[in-house]
Amino acid sequence: KSSAIKKVKDDKLFAGIENGFLAARYHSLIVDQESLSPELEVLAESEEGEIMALKHKKYSIYGVQFHPESILTEAGREMIKNFLEL
Repeated sequence: KSSAIKKVKDDKLFAGIENGFLAARYHSLIVDQESLSPELEVLAESEEGEIMALKHKKYSIYGVQFHPESILTEAGREMIKNFLEL
């Protein structure tokens, strides 16, 4: 399954990546907005408002709910490159 991912906050992880990029999702697991720790901030969401990327506010810890390594993720290589340069 591919989903359009919209950035909701600028971050180096998404540098040079257009908003609304398609990303591969191989499962239906999501982070519940209601139980999100205040130490985490949302970086991107699906068109349905599901959290697709987040990071810790203090530490360089990131999480995504899609597969940047997949051929179905349009900006996957650029995102992995950005991550390695953080």
